[in-house]
Amino acid sequence: MMRNVVLFVLTLCLSTVLFSCAEKEEVKTEDATAERQVKFMILNPGHYHAALVQKTMYDRVAPAVQVYAPVGPEVQEYLKRIESFNTRPENPTNWQEKVYTGDDYLEKMLAEKAGDVVIMSGNNQKKTEYIKSAVDAGLNVFCDKPMCIDAEGFKLLEQAFATAEKNGVLLYDIMTERFNIFCILQKMLVLNKEVFGELQKGSEDEPAVVKESVHHFFKYVSGIPIKRPTWYFDTAQQGEGLVDVTTHLIDLVMWTCLPEQPIDYQKDIVMKKARRWPTMLTRRQYEKVTRAPDFPDFLKGKLNNEGALPYYANGEIIYAMRGVHVKLAVTWNFQAPENGGDTHHSLFRGSKANVIIRQGKEQNYRPQLYVEPAPGTNAEELAASLKKAVAELQSRYPGLALERQANCWQVLIPQEHRIGHETHFRKLTERYLQYLAEGKLPEWEVPNMIAKYYITTRALQLAQQ
Repeated sequence: MMRNVVLFVLTLCLSTVLFSCAEKEEVKTEDATAERQVKFMILNPGHYHAALVQKTMYDRVAPAVQVYAPVGPEVQEYLKRIESFNTRPENPTNWQEKVYTGDDYLEKMLAEKAGDVVIMSGNNQKKTEYIKSAVDAGLNVFCDKPMCIDAEGFKLLEQAFATAEKNGVLLYDIMTERFNIFCILQKMLVLNKEVFGELQKGSEDEPAVVKESVHHFFKYVSGIPIKRPTWYFDTAQQGEGLVDVTTHLIDLVMWTCLPEQPIDYQKDIVMKKARRWPTMLTRRQYEKVTRAPDFPDFLKGKLNNEGALPYYANGEIIYAMRGVHVKLAVTWNFQAPENGGDTHHSLFRGSKANVIIRQGKEQNYRPQLYVEPAPGTNAEELAASLKKAVAELQSRYPGLALERQANCWQVLIPQEHRIGHETHFRKLTERYLQYLAEGKLPEWEVPNMIAKYYITTRALQLAQQ
């Protein structure tokens, strides 16, 4: 009897010790997980893209976020968006915003280093300087485009990339369009030799690649009418159209034509020509999109005789990349037509077929993907190759189908694959977080970012001459 009691007591003690050790190990594991979480710092969030990065939570990111910004309405707009994400009825976020405001917001961030990733999306005038300061301080940077807006900024950006490599931090820009299902499928078809053949070289008059993007100053984001900062329409602070949206177009051209291949801008890029032209903005339009009653003093000197602002948001670039001629065009209108929105037209010419994204009135302003035979191509052979390609893609994208039209085929894409622009931010952020966990970017990413900003800033120089 006594022996059984002793055994029971010993077993109880051993169980207690083991439970205690397990409990400590669990606490230690939780602490280690917390330590591994990335901490975001938001620097001067003057553009709504800063908030879109936080539209969802991430397992690898701590909910506490430190914000550094000047006093003013822009940081308040950012905080309103975060609050709307935190209080929405479905899948609310749980961001805990800690805010510092003051003229020394940059210095404060660099001194405190309250996180390890700086998110930048706002006024572009000093953005490249902010990037360089952050990587100099050993901070990772996840940056909204554009990273620079002129030739001087491009030189500083090159230095920033060199410093980032030296300090072992990741400098990366936000290229969301790589997660657009139309761009993904266009790329897959272009890389399919049986369907597309070889990418043509083209010429200045008939480029092999054409991308045209139409955007609008007034629109709705997350169901809320957009409010742009007053400085947004100052090209010295925002940058011209040639150095802004064209970053996405250039990125998609490289990503599609030369996937995972590093581009050396000094050897692989030849600039041909560029031009720019303004969108005229009236005082009433300016008030509608900024909520400001009049143009600020820094814009009044740029108004024409009718009191409208010529805003150089539009541009066209022609360049050659390893001999392939590319034409890019960006246009900004004030507001989209009824039931319309931002649009994207994209053409890649192959020896067997052209693969095209159209999003015009005929498509009810919704993007659609088409494949048309190149001159001299046997239509029946192309149809067989295309059917085979789409059948292979169905395992990854269920529901894809083909529809024969008068002179082409339309690739029918189910609605479930048509995720929106705002969802792309989550996917790209998750990709960046994976790179952080691995401690490096793919080898081709940095040279291609540098090449991209060489093209934009050199095009601006050519257009302004």
